[in-house]
This record gives sequence, C-alpha cells and structure tokens, in this order.
Amino acid sequence: MLKTTKIRIGVLISGTGTNFQAIIDGCNAGNIHGKVVFAGSDNPDATGLNRAAKHNIPHFVVDYRSILRSFDKTPEKIRLPRDFNFKDALSKTRLFKQNTDKNRIKRFLITRAIAEAKLFDKIKGFKFDLIALAGFMKKLSPYFIDKISALPEKPCIINIHPALLPAFPGMDGYADTFDYGCKIGGCTVHFVDYGEDSGPIIAQKAFEINSEDTLETVRAKGLKIEWDLYPESIQLVARNRVKITDMEI
Repeated sequence: MLKTTKIRIGVLISGTGTNFQAIIDGCNAGNIHGKVVFAGSDNPDATGLNRAAKHNIPHFVVDYRSILRSFDKTPEKIRLPRDFNFKDALSKTRLFKQNTDKNRIKRFLITRAIAEAKLFDKIKGFKFDLIALAGFMKKLSPYFIDKISALPEKPCIINIHPALLPAFPGMDGYADTFDYGCKIGGCTVHFVDYGEDSGPIIAQKAFEINSEDTLETVRAKGLKIEWDLYPESIQLVARNRVKITDMEI
C-alpha cells in the first residue's frame, strides 16, 4: 500500500542535473510519491543548481576542489572533523586496489572527511528519507555513508550508474561498455555502499548497441532510459517495495 506521507528526497549533483530534473518532474507528475527537499553540489559551477532555483528548491554548494587545494598547499593547517576515525574509514573502504599508494588513500580519506563534514552540516537541517546521487561525481567515503545510513538494513543513499552493473563500475560506464564492444548497454540504480558502484541493485534497464552507433549515440540512448529508470526506482523505495537482506556496507 502506498504510504500517505510523501518520501522526502535530497539530491546531490555535479553538473547539468538532467537526472535531477527527471526526479523533479516525476514528483510533480505524481509518478514519484515524494518531494525534493534540497539539492547540493560539490561544484560551484554546476548549472543543475539553476533547476533547483527555478523550482524553489533549497540548494547549496560545498566546494570540494577548494578543500583539496587547501590540503595540498598547507596540509598542516587542516583540521579534521572531531568524529572522524581514520582507522575505521580505512578498514571499511573498498574503493581502492590492494597495490594503491598508501599516501593517495590517506589523502582521499582525509580530504573527503573534511568535505563530507561540511556537506553533512549543510543537509542535517533538512528532514529527508533518501539521498539520490544524480550525476554526483565525488565518491562517498565510509565516514559520510555511516553518518547518513545509520542502519545497515535501511540504507538511504542511492545512485544511478551508466552501465549494467556489476559490469563496468567506475567513472564512465557508457564509454567502457562501448569500447569493450558490447552489443547491449544500460544503466543501473543501486544503493551506495563502501565500494565503487557495488551496492545492492534496485533496478536496471538495457538498450541495444548497433554497428552504426557511436559513443555519443550510446550516451544519448542511455540518458533517455536513465530519465525513466531513476524516477521508477525512487518510487519503488517510496512504496517500500525494496527490501535489503544480508547487505554488507
């Protein structure tokens, strides 16, 4: 049975926010039993924030790049969040291969914690049930995931990925799919866990890749189905149609 209370959705973006618009449209059309309560970005130049302004949705920016530049310039002046535990984050993250340079991992976890603490400070004033990553190009660390999804059996961060997971995780799923020579492409909506695009899958849609297709046409096909799949997946969550069992985040 559909809940009488609408699900409250926070959206994080980095760019133009076309999936963000699909979520807004889905809510306005009644295809999502929910309401977008905030939009945030890591990028001050994200044009998708204009969509939030147009629809009177509260929005904000946490400039990840400036935090990273400050760390690289004067790391001794960086102040970590009081509740950040480096060993805990290190033990949980599954974003890196075994042979990854330890200093690179340390830099990532520390700068992410600083940025994510600021991000959390921005969103904690909103009442929300779900955070949807809609082209948010920054990987989330265990520090942030644990602050948002306090209960492992009830994760509340979802992402849309441009490939049919578990194939082709990472930054550019459509390019990886095309370059590999696949005849089928697609996209996946999944919960976010400590790995890279490795969380439990909510829904997927596929499309054919023909001999005349280019990377540009593959991207266009993918985006078109993303705009349908993401609202459909959020509606599944809104209706309590998604159950998580034996999930390790």
